[in-house]
Formats: sequence, C-alpha cells, structure tokens
Amino acid sequence: MKRKVVVAITGASGSVYAKQTLEKLLLIPSQWDSVAVVMSDNAKQVWETEIGNTAYESLKGVSFYNKNDFNAPFASGSGQYDTMIIVPCSMGTLGRIAGGISNDLVTRAADVILKERRKLVCVLRDTPYNLIHIRNMETVTLAGGIICPASPSFYSKPQTIEEVAATVTDRVLDICGFDIRTFRWGQ
Repeated sequence: MKRKVVVAITGASGSVYAKQTLEKLLLIPSQWDSVAVVMSDNAKQVWETEIGNTAYESLKGVSFYNKNDFNAPFASGSGQYDTMIIVPCSMGTLGRIAGGISNDLVTRAADVILKERRKLVCVLRDTPYNLIHIRNMETVTLAGGIICPASPSFYSKPQTIEEVAATVTDRVLDICGFDIRTFRWGQ
C-alpha cells in the first residue's frame, strides 16, 4: 500500500532529522503517493541556523503548505493522509496536540490523524523532560500517537553526524512501515 504522508517540521533543534527524513522519503517514491510538508516559522529559522541554508525550499517531489493553509488536503480526514511525522516535534507543538488546540496546520493535521486513527509519530528532541512534557507524551500516546524521542543508537558504529542522525530517522521510517535499508541488530 502506498502512503500519503505529512511531514511537519517544528522549531525544536534537530533540523538534520527533518532534512534526512525528507531525503530518505525521496529515495523511496514507489512507497508513497504523496509527501506534503509544512514548516513552522521557527522551524525555518532553526534549519537555517543549524544547516546553514534554505534547501527545504528547493526539494523536488514534495508539496509544501503554509502553516496557516487550512485548505491543505491533510487538514481533513477526507484527504486520506495515513501517516504524519512531526520531526522535530517541539514541546509547544506536542502540548497543543495533547490539548486538542488546532491553531495551525501542523496541529490541525495531527488532530485529524489522531481522530481518524491513523499513524502519528512525534520525534521529540528536547531534553530533559518536565512533568508537563511527560503528561503531554502520555496524552498523545493514549490518543494513538507514537512518541519517538530523537535518541540515537550506536550499535552500527556511526562515524558522522549524518550517520548518527540516521539511527533516528531510519527508526522513524521503520515505525511508519516503510521498507528501508538500514542497520538491523543481529543481521
């Protein structure tokens, strides 16, 4: 089954995860029908600070939507988007999702994905967590979302920042059901 995917990028540190997730999705076009992208203003600023460019503007093969475009197809369950990855997911975004506050396209799309019982993966990068964060994670989990902290693994012996980041992005794509080539424990 080909997926219809929303990738939301919010203002937490970790733009490398967003960049890599999009790049890896573009390498497997036979596994999806559409990839839609929405970025917060803070996400653009963080990307430019951390990565040093605006390459998100020139990605081919994906559709970009303004954070306030409530006419985007994934703002409604009838759009049939089945997967949403929020990478990185800021704690503010997580809190608004947990509270049912759909004040922009990111939080509206997450609300739609949850109400339709589809796959929502929130890639949290902030640390440490306070009790409010933990309770918001619990609420989103109980609503059907998946909390996937951006905690890299090291069994593959990554040598570069990109390889370290791939231990997270590959896990996210695995969780979403994509067939990817990656390090597998014991194989």
